[in-house]
Amino acid sequence: MKTPEALRALIDDGVIDEVLRPLKSGKEAAVYVVRSGDEVRCAKVYKDMAQRSFQQRVQYQEGRKVRGSREARAVGKASKYGRKQQEAAWKNTEVDALYLLRDAGVRVPEPYGYYHGVLVMELVTDADGFSAARLGEVELEPDQARQFHQTLVRQVVRMLCCGLIHGDLSPYNVLVGPDGPVVIDFPQVVSAGGNNAARSMLLRDVNNLTAYLGRFAPDLLDTWYGEEMWALFEAGSLLPDSELTGTFVHDESTIDLDSVRYAINDAREEALIRQQGREAAEEDDDR
Repeated sequence: MKTPEALRALIDDGVIDEVLRPLKSGKEAAVYVVRSGDEVRCAKVYKDMAQRSFQQRVQYQEGRKVRGSREARAVGKASKYGRKQQEAAWKNTEVDALYLLRDAGVRVPEPYGYYHGVLVMELVTDADGFSAARLGEVELEPDQARQFHQTLVRQVVRMLCCGLIHGDLSPYNVLVGPDGPVVIDFPQVVSAGGNNAARSMLLRDVNNLTAYLGRFAPDLLDTWYGEEMWALFEAGSLLPDSELTGTFVHDESTIDLDSVRYAINDAREEALIRQQGREAAEEDDDR
């Protein structure tokens, strides 16, 4: 295949030797399978974002630190230079998060470096050596779904103990490797202690996973792991290996419990509707 312009500098510098094939392309990045010596890895090429995209990401950027006072002032004024710095910070955030989370024991792709705006990292594969499927693309037995849920809840806890929340966690940001789930895509990662929407984003992350895995193990739909871990986090008592029960007693005197349940069930129903749509499409293809 023709080498993408963004990857030529990595070949010239000897970081990679060859681009093998495209892996996936989204709104914010394109990922390629590359060869580096005897290793097959992937390279994530970030796309430049328009002004509209910056506005959509405001809620995620709250609480993030800008490295210099000049840059902070420019970002605040939304100048051309400020948008450039904001774009750079958006890309650097994922790189920094991957190294931090890897060191904390979170199962994420192993990062190998960030060069010329390109993130080189582990290519997550399945047991046969092919690119791993996303969690949202696989069918699971009930026990396997429960095991995956337990593993992913533990990953979320470890992230939270690092002061981070994924912010966009769903069955499509989780790969199924031979040793279990691997969490991917962190450019929108949220500061747990510095973002006013941190709690709601954490609950959304956990509930997105619970909604999908609850299709295969319905008993998961009656759990409240997000609320439980956030309460421990706020109390300063959450540890990477804290034992969670999935139960949580809501204080009905200070919150609207119906609204809480509505928000959680809405996330779960959305996942079920998406799956039903896919199943209906598959049935049409079989006819």
